[in-house]
Amino acid sequence: MTWFVLAAILGVILYLISLYNSLVARRNRYRNAFAQIDVQLTRRHDLIPNLVDVARTYLTHERETLEAVTTARSAAVAGLRQAARDPGNATAVRQLGSAEQDLSGALGRLLALGEAYPNLKADGTMMQLSEELTSTENKVAFARQAFNDAVMDYNTLRESIPANLIAGRYGFLRAELLDIGDAALRRPPRINFG
Repeated sequence: MTWFVLAAILGVILYLISLYNSLVARRNRYRNAFAQIDVQLTRRHDLIPNLVDVARTYLTHERETLEAVTTARSAAVAGLRQAARDPGNATAVRQLGSAEQDLSGALGRLLALGEAYPNLKADGTMMQLSEELTSTENKVAFARQAFNDAVMDYNTLRESIPANLIAGRYGFLRAELLDIGDAALRRPPRINFG
């Protein structure tokens, strides 16, 4: 009888250890997925100053738009730094989503202006940067989907019984999905400089 009780207690302890380890593994998965977002958004942010510089030579009367893109980029870079420090920080992830939404809107306005300026539209450097930006936007979308899938997996386990008892006790906080808001802004900006 005592062997049976000891075996049962040992079984429960091993099961709880397994749940804890599963929570750690899933948290590490969504952190790794965020690292991929970090890489792609950094690439996106690095392309924007070059795009603005090329556009500036043609868009002399569109200073407000160029400044809006530059300001939105700065906010997005700051948001990315904050979220990268702790991808589990729901506030930082929400702020990043908002900053990226603002940046997408400002970029969309810049690229729409590009359509109205034939010389800018025909500029080889602008066409190359636009293609790189479109490619990067697609990579961001895939990385964001992988991150959100990993967050959902983690949150599902974290909120399930009995894992929720371990999660609450050992500081496994709810992770936030990366949402950029308006569905129209989730698509990469359409660029047609060819």
